[in-house]
Amino acid sequence: MSCRQFPQKERKRKQKGAAAAVLLFLAFSLALLLNGCSRDTSGFRQEDKKETEAAAASELSAEGISTASYSSSALPDDNDSQSFEEFVFPEYAGEPFVILNNNVPDFSKEDLASVTGENYSDLDSLGRCGKAEARLERSMMPREERGEIGDIRPSGWNQEKYPGLVDSEPPFLYNRCHLIAYGLTGQNANERNLITGTRYLNMEGMLPFERQVIYHLYRPGVHVLYRVTPRFCGDELVARGVEMEAWSIEDDGAGLSFHVYVFNVQPGVEIDYADGSSRRIE
Repeated sequence: MSCRQFPQKERKRKQKGAAAAVLLFLAFSLALLLNGCSRDTSGFRQEDKKETEAAAASELSAEGISTASYSSSALPDDNDSQSFEEFVFPEYAGEPFVILNNNVPDFSKEDLASVTGENYSDLDSLGRCGKAEARLERSMMPREERGEIGDIRPSGWNQEKYPGLVDSEPPFLYNRCHLIAYGLTGQNANERNLITGTRYLNMEGMLPFERQVIYHLYRPGVHVLYRVTPRFCGDELVARGVEMEAWSIEDDGAGLSFHVYVFNVQPGVEIDYADGSSRRIE
C-alpha cells in the first residue's frame, strides 16, 4: 500500500517554513544533547526538571520561549482534522518536523469543552497505539523519578545498534517513545502511550515541543489542550511519524499553539516500517 505525500510544490513550501521554524529551536538544541540520558525517555529526568524550574523562575516561561512565533488567532469552529485514511504523509528532507495547517491545531470548540484529564486510545488489532490527548495543567506533572518501561514492547519493536549514527550509549536505534511525555502527566509504563520511535524522533523531534508545553504550564492557572497522533501507513507496525498539536486554553492560543508532523526516521538508517527491521545506509 502506498501512502499519499504532499505534492512537490507544497512540500517545498512547508519545508522552507519548517527550516525557518527550526532556527527558533536553536537554543533548545544545545540542551537536547543530554549526556547519559536514558534511551527510553521522552519526558524529563530530574535534572531536566530542575533546569525547567530555573528557566521558569528567570521568567523565560513568562516570555513564552518563542511560543509567540507559534501562536494563532482563532480556534477552528469545526473539527476538520484528517481521518486516518486521509492523512497525507510529508516527505522527510533533512529536518525533524514540518508544520501542518499553518501551525493551527485541528481542535474543535467541542474538543475545547469536552476533553478533560488524559485519554488514550485502545490498541488496535495489530497492537498499535492510537491518538492520545489531554487537558494539561501543572498539577499533573510528576514529582518522582520515572520508573522502568523495559517490559513494554510496542508494535514493530525490532531493536538494533548503530554506533556513530545514534547519539546514545548504547547506540540503540529505537526508544519506547511516550506520546504524551512522562514529564507532562507522569504516565510511565502505559502500553497505550508508548510507540516504537527512533532516538531522532524522541530527542530531536518531539522533545523541543514537549519543552514548550512544560514551559507554558509553569505559568500560574493555565491549561493546555494537547494531542499526539501516531501516523501509520496501512498495516505497518511502526509509525511513519507523529502529529503533535497544542493550544493554550485561557488565552485562546496566544501563548502556545502548534501543529506539526515529526518524522520517525534516523539519519543514516533505512527503516522497514512494516516490521521495524532496519539497515545502515551505505
